[in-house]
Amino acid sequence: MTAALVREFSEIGLADIAEVGGKNASLGEMIGALGEKGVSVPQGFATTTEAYRLFVDGNGLAPMIAETLAELGSPSGSKLEKSARAIREAILAAPMPDPVAAAIREAYAGLEAQYGRDVAVAVRSSATAEDLPQASFAGQHDSFLNISGADDVVRAVQRCFASLYTARAISYRADHGLADLKIALSAGVQKMVRADQASSGVVFTLDTESGFRDVVMVTGVWGLGEAIVQGLAEPDEFHVHKPTLRAGYRYVLRRRIGAKECRMVYARRAGGDRTELRRTTHAQRERPCLSDAEIVELAEQALTVEAHYSAAMGADTPMDIEWAKDGPDGELFIIQARPETVHARAEQRLQQYRLTGTGRVMAEGQAVGNAVACGIVRPVASTADLEKVGDGDVLVSKATSPDWEPVLKRAAAIVTESGGRTCHAAIVARELGVPAVVGVTDALDRLKDGDRVTISCAEGRTGRIYRGAVPFEVDEVDLKELPKPLVKLMVNVGNPDIAFQSARLPVDGVGLARSEFIMAEAVRVHPMALIRPERTTGKRTRQRIDKLVAPYGDGADYFIAKFAEGVGTIAAAFYPRPVIVRTSDFKSNEYAALLGGKDFEPAEENPMIGFRGAARYAHPAYQEAFALECRALRHVRETMGLTNLIVMIPFCRRLEEARQVLEIMAGHGLKRGENGLQIYMMTEIPSNVILVDDFARHFDGFSIGSNDLTQLTLGIDRDSDLLAEGFDERDPAVEKLIMMAIEGAHQHGRSCGICGQRPSDDPAFAAWLVEQGIDSISVTPDSVLAVLRQFEDRN
Repeated sequence: MTAALVREFSEIGLADIAEVGGKNASLGEMIGALGEKGVSVPQGFATTTEAYRLFVDGNGLAPMIAETLAELGSPSGSKLEKSARAIREAILAAPMPDPVAAAIREAYAGLEAQYGRDVAVAVRSSATAEDLPQASFAGQHDSFLNISGADDVVRAVQRCFASLYTARAISYRADHGLADLKIALSAGVQKMVRADQASSGVVFTLDTESGFRDVVMVTGVWGLGEAIVQGLAEPDEFHVHKPTLRAGYRYVLRRRIGAKECRMVYARRAGGDRTELRRTTHAQRERPCLSDAEIVELAEQALTVEAHYSAAMGADTPMDIEWAKDGPDGELFIIQARPETVHARAEQRLQQYRLTGTGRVMAEGQAVGNAVACGIVRPVASTADLEKVGDGDVLVSKATSPDWEPVLKRAAAIVTESGGRTCHAAIVARELGVPAVVGVTDALDRLKDGDRVTISCAEGRTGRIYRGAVPFEVDEVDLKELPKPLVKLMVNVGNPDIAFQSARLPVDGVGLARSEFIMAEAVRVHPMALIRPERTTGKRTRQRIDKLVAPYGDGADYFIAKFAEGVGTIAAAFYPRPVIVRTSDFKSNEYAALLGGKDFEPAEENPMIGFRGAARYAHPAYQEAFALECRALRHVRETMGLTNLIVMIPFCRRLEEARQVLEIMAGHGLKRGENGLQIYMMTEIPSNVILVDDFARHFDGFSIGSNDLTQLTLGIDRDSDLLAEGFDERDPAVEKLIMMAIEGAHQHGRSCGICGQRPSDDPAFAAWLVEQGIDSISVTPDSVLAVLRQFEDRN
């Protein structure tokens, strides 16, 4: 083998980037350093930059390339396309030098000797400035799959050389200040994994939208992974929690089953395209493309890769990894790995976008990023429509292509009908710092040319397109410059979709995790309807419940899986900081709104002070349902290892209720003190304060619910417009009870916090709470920065 022109992956590593490019150097590094640590990488070889330069210089191409680029000037528009095409045509028309062709043939023969005659390979471009922490070059150069035979491999390598001069690649290099003629290209030739008979996808060792570092995010589709990158199929998406995985807890934190509309497979006919798309079956679309054990195995491999690269780089280095599952033997392979570029470049600044107005929702999809933007819709049904996209417009298309990169830079936001959070549109949107909503059904039909819309990715995993210009605010702060609060500052979280983003806030934990949101949005079904489905009277309701439950076996397993996933996501996001989850505190009319709920709930005149809280949990009509909550919470703490979870009981009127509920919880494995479990109580009823000495014997801490406490102290319905003026937490009677609650808790060594909006809206009230010795103040995520500034002003 001619070492100067071709090198086997096993011979190269990160020190060889200048010779084989970032992508190939990374493959060699993993084979050499991580093979014995459980990371499986298919074998192959790389042409060197010497081979590329021999090709360019031997054919006298350098002067032509330099002259064409010099005449081009600023790389944009149709002139760029014409110049790029001329360079590529010259490269493709030139003969491959005999020494290079011979070296490639010899190396391919070595793969044939190892894997069989005409072994199928992937031929991928690897530029000398590619896959670095500063720039990903995502989709800028071409790859060719299912290539067999030495002649075709040589041709594919030459086509990789040509792809160094696509319009998108020239434009990208200009944006990153990289000189064209100083960049050389290596082609990686790697044995194909038969993922066309199984599945493949992308792994990130962080959450791609929030930059949250404590999870591994795994995405996948059936067939070859190009369907993800091209945005042709919406992938499954899974998260695995790093700290608890390292501690030996092997589970999937959260999951989202994508549509997986199609799969890319080997083409049936020889000649022409080597791959083709086929529709997936209904069963494939409904079923995850990986088992839980496989997801965890990929996460473990990803952690090994991340740890190695972090050590090599001398800094925490999140990774972007491509994986493939071999259909014949089921083995999981890593086929590419590169440093993640977007969050690797991020500074220690926090940006919070918040809508301050409302509008009609025109469409929804998956949010990419967490920003908000307004603009005019410009539909792009074909490349001919790209010229219509101006600065600040909203580009709407079926999917995006790497060729569109010069145009995408002008867009204020991107909307696509297909794709998931790891498709090309999502990758580019993150790099450009613009919001994108992907997987929007019928976006080209719903959003018309000239419509003014607002794109919001600031509301969790769901991205929304609103009609008109909805006003919004942006709060940006340097996290290093924020003051230290005078008391523990915590955050209220109900929606697991915003947990990872909220965890970036400089807070001491979650003071109130509202499980009602999880019950309504994730579980969706009344717990008793899951336990006693035969009592559900509506036929259509029963059918909807049966469909939800079917993948889980029975209603109890469904509830535990959904509830634990929601609560566990919040607990994992803030781990090891404490997360206080309040058991469900719906009123009877709100429980009735769940699927099947009307068959199990009483009609009450005043649900606010009716069948709710601790009294409900201990009542025979609901005790079986509360048992499911207990089992789910125990699952979070014991099976998921999230022992930072604190359980809080709401609306506990009497001491007997406290005793009954604690006994029931202990019977389901949630016993105070065991495995460090703490149980808190909401202080929201005057009796809680009057008998604080007694309640302190049953609970480990208290959280003041100022809304209900004010309502029940003053006898004012908090929802009454007529009496709204008199509803005031600063009323002397309410303040007196708050003082008593804090003092009583402290006398028994119990912590006492407050969760509510008033401290964030009223600096004087927050200061008064601090003077009374409150241990923590918990506010909504969008109020954290404002409260910190209040403390700064008073220091």
